[in-house]
Amino acid sequence: MKKNLLFLCAATAFAMACNKNKSISVTTYAGSGAIGGVNGKSTEASFSNLMGLAIDSAGNMYVADSRNNLIRKISAEGIVTTIAGSGNQGSADGKGIAASFFFPAALAVDGQGIVYVADTHNSMIRKITPDGNVTTLAGRPDAETMDHPEAMVRFDNPYGIAIDKDGNVFVSDWDKDQIKKVSPDGKVSVYAGTGERGLKDGPAGTASFYLPEGIALDQKGNLYVADTYNNLIRKISPGGMVSTLAGRIKRGSANGKGAAASFSHPDGIAVDKKGNVYVADVGNNKIRKITPDGMVSDFAGSGKRGADNGVALGATFYRPFGITIDNAGNLYVADYQNNLIRKVGK
Repeated sequence: MKKNLLFLCAATAFAMACNKNKSISVTTYAGSGAIGGVNGKSTEASFSNLMGLAIDSAGNMYVADSRNNLIRKISAEGIVTTIAGSGNQGSADGKGIAASFFFPAALAVDGQGIVYVADTHNSMIRKITPDGNVTTLAGRPDAETMDHPEAMVRFDNPYGIAIDKDGNVFVSDWDKDQIKKVSPDGKVSVYAGTGERGLKDGPAGTASFYLPEGIALDQKGNLYVADTYNNLIRKISPGGMVSTLAGRIKRGSANGKGAAASFSHPDGIAVDKKGNVYVADVGNNKIRKITPDGMVSDFAGSGKRGADNGVALGATFYRPFGITIDNAGNLYVADYQNNLIRKVGK
């Protein structure tokens, strides 16, 4: 009898969650679906394997148009423009099209509208002012050697970026299996990770990751990490303790709490005002939701490949990577293989 009651309660909770998600829909926010770099009205514009997204306080969206080597902007009115990048691979600083990038993968924007870029294949962190002037905050594009005196604080394919209220920039240093911190003056330090690939929780200096990608900060200063090749979502407290919020090493798509859940190549992360974490689960073609206590559920996507809009759990994505959230709680997804930006909301 007790087991039946527990099963009924669980089923009821699941049904309530499903019914709640029926009020959430997926629509196309920007992109024609064609590969290209055309500017203009949002759904007439084109992108090429876009990855990172960020939204400023005025509702403008910034896009790491990765394969085009461009940083694009979508105004609150829905007009797409290019704010920086020539389109050619390079690492030049300068204004607008005089600057160049090499596969920028992630973005963050501060309260002054300054955009920070994880310029991935240049192994640099770039900074773009509102008028489009690009400078290099940290890193360098040339190959490094381990006997270089500053090797431990340089980057190797940074893939995720986040900024706190004090102007500190956090970076997931992908091929070094570390999270780095860049101060406003450009000083780089290791924030978490030994640099040895693995899965170890505990103090930041002894913890380990395996090719981490997306990162995001909550309002309390906790940093969430998509520990991509471990298929886990990790959490770093402001006090420097690393823990595993959800997932297990074996790939999967199971919902549940903590280690009962599973992911397949999780990448982009966003956190809402209530502390819920949203994950672009690339290998599953889904957007997953994690409550503060570690309960994982499907938020959008059926799991099939496609570009179908509609009710959230019936919609389809094709390798969703970047994810961001606006002040109203709407999610925006960089739908990488579809060359679209999708909106998930009411």
